[in-house]
Amino acid sequence: MLGLDEAEREALTWSTDNMMQVQGYGAFIRCLLPVSLTGGYSVTFGVWLGVHPDVLHKAYAIWWEPEYATLKLSGVLANAIPPWGDQVMAAPAEAVVRDREQLPYIMRSHHAVLSDVLRREWSHADVLSRVP
Repeated sequence: MLGLDEAEREALTWSTDNMMQVQGYGAFIRCLLPVSLTGGYSVTFGVWLGVHPDVLHKAYAIWWEPEYATLKLSGVLANAIPPWGDQVMAAPAEAVVRDREQLPYIMRSHHAVLSDVLRREWSHADVLSRVP
């Protein structure tokens, strides 16, 4: 996707600020990935969750409706996240809406590394030093 020029990207892409479907690449919904840090801090990464196109269409239909509060998503993480990088790329993940005014949050994963990211407290200095 990054290797395409703007005209090619536009021809292959349907998107909103928080959703996108790219011919040949898949359907994606923006989500938030919360990470607990030492010292009582946290960092929240904006990520893309790869989903089935039917899931994208359902999410689009209810995104601005009261039913959005009940949205649950299953898919795969479509981003590498520092400092875990490619270890979490394509990890299965589940996201839920915690607040109707926010994106869905990645809350669970059966993937060993991503599950660890979600459950553990991480070194504040180590994580933030690797974020560009």
